[in-house]
Amino acid sequence: MNLLEVRNVVKAFGGLVALNGMSVVVGEGKIYGLIGPNGAGKTTLFNIVSGFYKPDLGDIVFRGEAVTHLESHELCARGLARTFQIPKMFPEMSVIDNVLIGALSRTKAVKSARSEAEEIVAFLGMTEKRQALAGSLRVHELKRLEIAKALATKPKLLLLDEPMGGMNPVEQDQMITLLKKVHQAGTAIFVVEHVMHAVASLCDHVVVMSSGQKVVEGRPVEVLANEQVIKIYLGEEE
Repeated sequence: MNLLEVRNVVKAFGGLVALNGMSVVVGEGKIYGLIGPNGAGKTTLFNIVSGFYKPDLGDIVFRGEAVTHLESHELCARGLARTFQIPKMFPEMSVIDNVLIGALSRTKAVKSARSEAEEIVAFLGMTEKRQALAGSLRVHELKRLEIAKALATKPKLLLLDEPMGGMNPVEQDQMITLLKKVHQAGTAIFVVEHVMHAVASLCDHVVVMSSGQKVVEGRPVEVLANEQVIKIYLGEEE
């Protein structure tokens, strides 16, 4: 069963066409990667899939249901959660209370929600930081908190927008290990990432975008060796 289907989505902002007939399918139980140069439309696609933007044309299907016009909180209730390039947290609240808010989206029983939040914080290796204010965390810790908040909503599919942005190589490797752990626990992942060794290590399938359209897709080893991909994307940094 396909978990997510993006069908011929078009999105324009004034005269700028950010997505131009974009289509992609995410299968259940997999890690899918989405790569492409800056301005390719990757974050716009995530904003549409997660209900923050509405497409001008096209459809979004999640778990067999047409969800194109649902709001983000309605999609979250159906099992789709996301993180952001720039972490969004409550800086004056503790780590555990930030995660608790996510858990409360699934239950109004505070005791049960707090127990679930504690489990997620421990699962992500943040127990020592559980009472720290979110605003005091370093970048790699904020990225973990973003994932923790999303996991607290019990997603079937987790959209990750550049989870390794701002990290050094050691922190990147730790995040790779963490995301594999999240996946093994039963959550499908769709990730936008610029760190190519992470894409190669993590993903079962990679989709490449350029100028709002899909260019090529396939196994990481094939995609990352594709001459067109190297020309439009990897050549910028490699």
